[in-house]
Amino acid sequence: MNLILLGAQGSGKGTLAKNISRDFGLVQISTGDLFRESIAKKEKLGLKAKEYMNRGELVPIELTLKILNERISKPDCKKGFILDGFPRSIEQAEALKEVANIDYVINVELPYEECVARLTTRRTCPNCGDIDNMTYEGYTGNCRKCGTPLFQRDDDKPEAIKTRLEVYEKTTTPLINFYSDRLFKVSSLGTPEDTYRPVKDFLSNLGRKK
Repeated sequence: MNLILLGAQGSGKGTLAKNISRDFGLVQISTGDLFRESIAKKEKLGLKAKEYMNRGELVPIELTLKILNERISKPDCKKGFILDGFPRSIEQAEALKEVANIDYVINVELPYEECVARLTTRRTCPNCGDIDNMTYEGYTGNCRKCGTPLFQRDDDKPEAIKTRLEVYEKTTTPLINFYSDRLFKVSSLGTPEDTYRPVKDFLSNLGRKK
């Protein structure tokens, strides 16, 4: 089963994807993480993508598809995968048809103001990539997994956030209609557990129907 998670930045797609991956054995694939790995390795493709990411702009489709196709072609994706962060436009969704079949799309809904609040207080580990938030209980400024000091990504700073959310509203929202025949909606206003519960029920019911 191949899934897509839709939702504005800060809506909690990454956490939801981890929960689905854990319980259903699907590989979580974040195009943002794929590019950051490439950037860390100082690969040409990743460094080019970084120019767009730092401005809060969409990475060109030809760059994204190349690295994505390499990832989903690996053996661990045979059972299925979850795409988090791609596609972000109708053009990308059309191009995705050439490399993968998508079974269902989960749209994670969160008001604009809450997205901004979550993103501006989000912090990332430069070592293991884990994400924390300054408002979460037990936050210390160090990674909970490896102890490395956390930092604020360039694309989580106010101006970049504004651009990212404007781009999302303009280019990604139409995907809700594009995938209307296979769409499941869920609100992420509550806790991560509140968000995941109806999604888990939905996917479990699909499995029982087979």
